[in-house]
Amino acid sequence: MAATLIPKDKMLEQKGRKFEPGPWVTLDQERINQFADCTEDHQFIHLDQEKAAQTPFGGTIAHGFLTLSMLVKMCEGSGIIPENVVMGINYGFNKVRFLAPVRAGKRVRAHVEITDVEAKDGGRFLVTQSISVEIEGEDTPALVAEWLSMVVTA
Repeated sequence: MAATLIPKDKMLEQKGRKFEPGPWVTLDQERINQFADCTEDHQFIHLDQEKAAQTPFGGTIAHGFLTLSMLVKMCEGSGIIPENVVMGINYGFNKVRFLAPVRAGKRVRAHVEITDVEAKDGGRFLVTQSISVEIEGEDTPALVAEWLSMVVTA
């Protein structure tokens, strides 16, 4: 799936646009271990399968921030790109909530809706996306977030 190329003058009309869910991404133990090493967050609930099995989680879980960081991958192709785009920049989050743990080995994917587009000076657009990360086979999303991106056009 590829992002949709649109004319720059149609950017403000994208508010309310929903996209098909992004690709499934597996949060396996190897990825969780690598993230733990990268962030130096070695809490046992992420790494020690025996001890984590004794918790209400029943096994190791992905870091919430790992799931959040995977939004880049999960949302690729689920968006819009204005013609003459120069770059897109992460601008931050208005809200992030971690609603359900992601057990090691589970697959997740993002559901995306553009909730706002603001024209800024210099050919820039501030795009707000509502994101929900689905855990395969579960009712409660792993996380919900309002993600802000600054899109710069020529």
